[in-house]
Amino acid sequence: MCGIIGLHLRDPELHPVLGALLDDMLCGVSERGPDSVGVAVYGDEQRNPPGHSAVSVLRAPGDLDAAVGGLLPGGPAVTATRVGDTTVLTAPVAAEALAAAVTAAAPDALVVGRGGDLVVYKGVGHPSDLAVTYGLRGVTGWQGLAHTRMATESAIIPEGCHPYSVGPNQCLVHNGSFSNHATVRRDLMRRGVSFDSENDSEVGARFVASCLAEGDDLEKALLRLGETFDGFYTLLVTSDEGFAVVRDEIACKPAVIAEHPRWVAMASEFRALADLPGIGEARVWEPDPGKVYTWRR
Repeated sequence: MCGIIGLHLRDPELHPVLGALLDDMLCGVSERGPDSVGVAVYGDEQRNPPGHSAVSVLRAPGDLDAAVGGLLPGGPAVTATRVGDTTVLTAPVAAEALAAAVTAAAPDALVVGRGGDLVVYKGVGHPSDLAVTYGLRGVTGWQGLAHTRMATESAIIPEGCHPYSVGPNQCLVHNGSFSNHATVRRDLMRRGVSFDSENDSEVGARFVASCLAEGDDLEKALLRLGETFDGFYTLLVTSDEGFAVVRDEIACKPAVIAEHPRWVAMASEFRALADLPGIGEARVWEPDPGKVYTWRR
């Protein structure tokens, strides 16, 4: 079982309180996943400065910033910030170049997020504790998501946390199970896609990332996913262009969407949305089976 929340802010006046809103929403799904939490935030200029990229890393050695700086052309300054289990490196270079340097400098480390507008944190523990570790209430920006997890089929480790962020500025969180993930994995591997785990959610994230790399928008990528994957799922996918939600054709996994002129939000349960500003004036509904809902920045 797990809990999902996502928030896309339309009103720039709300950007300074993105983290506080996400923190309140997280409390509404904490019982659905008390084992671990992953968070992704877009647009926080303190955590990922303008003109920089950020790479989020698990199992990072202590001297990773110096090692990475030595591998990048021109030797730019690399800043490393340790936040619980996650180390975030920032540098004034492209995200893919920074991620490649991290992998070359520390082959045993795991890159779990990268982008010019994105920071990802993953860790094991109760949501309320990890919200403090991440400094969630102090986050600013225009979009964020979080995933709380109760492990049922795999170990409780940071590497098992969602979101799966396998493309630049892209994240996917998943509640459910893909029954044909092994077949799709083999197809993707034949096309040169590599994997970090045996997790079915990573297969979904790699598939969506491949579609986006081919030029699809979020809606088309998720429609293709629905045509390719079997199983049951609620998915929230984010990029630097916006926010998308889809459920499978049976729609047995819960989801609620709320849309307001100042924001759009989704969650596994309504109580995670109940304290959003203006919720009384928002349109609130359960997403239809098989329909992709998208909102652009």
